[in-house]
Amino acid sequence: MIPLDLSLAEVPGIPAHAARLLGKEGVTTVADVIALMPSRHEDRRQMQALAFQAGLVPSCHHVLITKTGNKFFGRAGVFEAVVRHATGLLGQQLTLKWWNMPFMSRVFAEGQELIIYGVIKDTKGRLSMSHPEYEIVKGGADDDAQQIHTGRITPIYRLKGAMTQKALRVAAWHVLQALPESFIEDLLPTPSGEGEFAGLSRSKALREVHFPASMERLEQARRYLALQEFYGYQLRVARRKRRVIESGGRKQVGTGELLRDFFNELPFQLTTAQQRCLDEIHRDMASGNPMNRLLHGDVGSGKTVVAFAAMLRAVESGRQAVLMAPTQILAEQHARSARKWLEPLGLRVALRTGSKREDGDGLDLMRGKSSSTKPDIVIGTHALLHDAELMHNTGIVVIDEQHKFGVAQRAKLIRKGDTPDVLVMTATPIPRTLTLTIYGDLEVSTIDQKPRDGVKIITKVRPKTKQKDAAKFLREQIEEGRQGYIVYALIDESEKLDAGAATKGHEEWSKLLAPCEVGLLHGRMSAEEKEDVMKRFRAGKLDALVSTTVIEVGIDVPNATVMFIHDAGRFGLAQLHQLRGRIGRGENTSYCVLFVDDKDDENRQRLAIMEETSDGFQIAEEDLRRRGPGDVLGHAQSGQAPLLFGELLADTRLVRLARQLAERTLDEDPQLLRPALAVFRDEPVVAEKAQAMMQ
Repeated sequence: MIPLDLSLAEVPGIPAHAARLLGKEGVTTVADVIALMPSRHEDRRQMQALAFQAGLVPSCHHVLITKTGNKFFGRAGVFEAVVRHATGLLGQQLTLKWWNMPFMSRVFAEGQELIIYGVIKDTKGRLSMSHPEYEIVKGGADDDAQQIHTGRITPIYRLKGAMTQKALRVAAWHVLQALPESFIEDLLPTPSGEGEFAGLSRSKALREVHFPASMERLEQARRYLALQEFYGYQLRVARRKRRVIESGGRKQVGTGELLRDFFNELPFQLTTAQQRCLDEIHRDMASGNPMNRLLHGDVGSGKTVVAFAAMLRAVESGRQAVLMAPTQILAEQHARSARKWLEPLGLRVALRTGSKREDGDGLDLMRGKSSSTKPDIVIGTHALLHDAELMHNTGIVVIDEQHKFGVAQRAKLIRKGDTPDVLVMTATPIPRTLTLTIYGDLEVSTIDQKPRDGVKIITKVRPKTKQKDAAKFLREQIEEGRQGYIVYALIDESEKLDAGAATKGHEEWSKLLAPCEVGLLHGRMSAEEKEDVMKRFRAGKLDALVSTTVIEVGIDVPNATVMFIHDAGRFGLAQLHQLRGRIGRGENTSYCVLFVDDKDDENRQRLAIMEETSDGFQIAEEDLRRRGPGDVLGHAQSGQAPLLFGELLADTRLVRLARQLAERTLDEDPQLLRPALAVFRDEPVVAEKAQAMMQ
């Protein structure tokens, strides 16, 4: 038996040179090797029987080098190694090529055996493989080559620095040989004698992941370890949810008079979906347990009205309601709506942003003192975190576009209240797959119905070269009294990124649309500058607005009927849908044009769904499928999750099972929680990852 912290130099069977090589890259102990998971596996059990065949799919072969040499064509050159199968099919040859790498002549020699992996091409009857992945099997100090590297399902690792597949694989093999049968604690409360994971443990699964007996056993082990990852995360989620319940809240019921008057003043009726979500929220508020609920829906589904109705319930109960938005533009938009709908009911609405502090009597609190009466409704940005005077006896905190806030920011705002109910909103429809992981500690209310059929938005994907035609179309719309948005991914031009920029775009569009008035809006402008631009655009004094994605949420200008999005391929589908939601808010048909590079067929195909549908839930599912959930642990907005084993899209059932097991742990064996959390302390925090994806 060897401990997990044993140095690799002390593990029986590991050559000293392999231990030194891995040690240079920080892989020094048994545990370090176990933690380095293979990125894929190659089935090398039947390689000797395979012929060389050209195709589009990479293939793996055990070969013998018969000839090597460099060929030069002027300054360019290619190193070639002619190989045949190590056993069988002796007459068939394959040429391995490394372009402009003459030093490879010092790596290979006739008579060496290799494992090669790559795509075989047929050029006029000659088979070749360019820049293949390779391993030199024989001719080294490793006597276990046939047992470890070939004739089995072989692990392929991601390498760094001076690491080699051979050294890492040898270390993993000897480490697993030396470890006891159960070398790591298994805390997952699953039955071991029956079902999908019968007979598996954490130790057995880790052995199978490194050196599987079969592809079926490999997949079973991966899913078992994925379940453990999800279980570790769901333990935290379930505990956090229970802590909220245990913290105790206050029942918020009210008389219903404010709500009745509010609904009577609205020029429309709530949809069935809106009413259902509001009933769920009011039921939570009346329960006496602190509400912790997510409200999400498509663009234009009417989340704000539902949120205001929830806030009125708190006011009716004698408490204050707070709404926090990520930007000053969005906060001011909410404040305008609140004053339009709620001040006629006799309520005082205060606004607090970085540059504004207004109470419900219209006083500018940056210059004067507020009245002694506290406002009923407080709306603001993160500036609310630093203002103790406006907030008091808070009954509900509504956080809009909550994924744009940090966890600490949200928690600080909530702590300012007296265990308030919490309603978080997002205009990004969230696929069911992600609600299980991102918002596992929240109840979820979904507005899956639009208040009305809505104005038609015609969306087209067009090449950048059509910009002059687009300018002509926009000018025609402006002449009819309409306005338009022109969106860029960047503020200024970048040497590193091949994408248009708003500042230069503003100059170009000002000339293309002259003498029409064209404004500029981006995130580096001061709050006062942004407010002035939006006031002029809203008032119709600007015909077009060149902007970055700061207009993504909260901008409501019914007269804007055109949106051009440059370099649309740089945006996710969900974000494009959000941007498109800024038009089609009036009574006129609207038009969205997505510009891509002329030869960018990949993005033309990806963006085709934007032409086909305006259903945000369908687009969100497609965006998730294509981009992956993103790097929720960091800031990457695309790519697969940094989970070692779990795949959010493929493992929805495992996420559900993990949640059930976590709940059972807390119900039946709470003392297991502390050691379980210690074991899973390094698991990816899936919530923050998908939140980054949605931005």
